[in-house]
Amino acid sequence: MGKGGSIILTGSSAGTTGAPGFTAYSASKAAVRNLARTWAEDLKGTGIRVNVLSPGATATELAKEALGEEGQKVFASMTPLQRMADPAEIGAVAAFLASPDSSFMTASEVAVDGGLAQL
Repeated sequence: MGKGGSIILTGSSAGTTGAPGFTAYSASKAAVRNLARTWAEDLKGTGIRVNVLSPGATATELAKEALGEEGQKVFASMTPLQRMADPAEIGAVAAFLASPDSSFMTASEVAVDGGLAQL
């Protein structure tokens, strides 16, 4: 990867808030955040950026099938926006992080979680 490259790691709101019953998952997502910080330092001077995209509950086809309508309502109720993310909303942030529009961002985490981990 050369100058201007963008590495996007996938985090989770669970890495910030923790999630009961998901100890290892939550801990590993917190580690992803630290990996981005450390990797960005390792890549200092190369022009390669490292950032974390941390989505909240997203209404993918798999999630809809696995959660059912009631499960989706439960996840939606947990966020200040009272809904799950549309996959396109997560994709738009990934496209931003990959683009030159985010050229002055590195070692950052972007939470796309409807406010779940922010309040």
